[in-house]
Amino acid sequence: MPELERIPEEHIYRAYGIYLLTSQHRLIRRLKRAYEPSIHGNKAWRASFLLMDYLLHNPPRRGVRVMELGCGWGPSGVFCARRFKARVTGVDLDSNVFPFLEVIAALNDVKVAPMEGNFNNLTTECLGKAQLVIGSDICFWDSMVKPLFGVVRRALEGGVKRFAISDPGRPTFYELADLCAKESWQVTLKEWYAVEPSRTTGEILEVRPPK
Repeated sequence: MPELERIPEEHIYRAYGIYLLTSQHRLIRRLKRAYEPSIHGNKAWRASFLLMDYLLHNPPRRGVRVMELGCGWGPSGVFCARRFKARVTGVDLDSNVFPFLEVIAALNDVKVAPMEGNFNNLTTECLGKAQLVIGSDICFWDSMVKPLFGVVRRALEGGVKRFAISDPGRPTFYELADLCAKESWQVTLKEWYAVEPSRTTGEILEVRPPK
């Protein structure tokens, strides 16, 4: 039987080999008094665990350069840094999420470089510095579909090898998948589920350059 791991403090939990904090943890509560994320960057969203599980079964090579879009607290990026020794940059429009990202990264003894930016100002050159671009729950408004599609296009033009995002299955996410499928790219859309910290279901969209 697996060894029972006891978490030494309240409001800390473990999933896919990394530690995360709930919004009730003392450090998070302290940060919230000084920083107030405004674009849903207020917790680790469940779609992050879908992406972790997917990458666990479809791993990148060790030391890969990763960019996490709409990173928020950065659970997926922290996972990549911890599991694959990836060099990770966390991109978010809201700079108020970066102190939370720093705490989660430090808790797991990794570093994630913060970068403020949005879908429209991420250039081909900037995106091309990564080999794997990821995101979780980042296509939740109609206004995000075309800008995110533009990011996918520029990323692949810049030399990104894989672009993978997870989602609970919103109509906007499927609209993005349909736009990608009309291109000459290699596109896969899969139902997926995660088992940690509890069962979560959703979808994974992965886009690669043409063969």
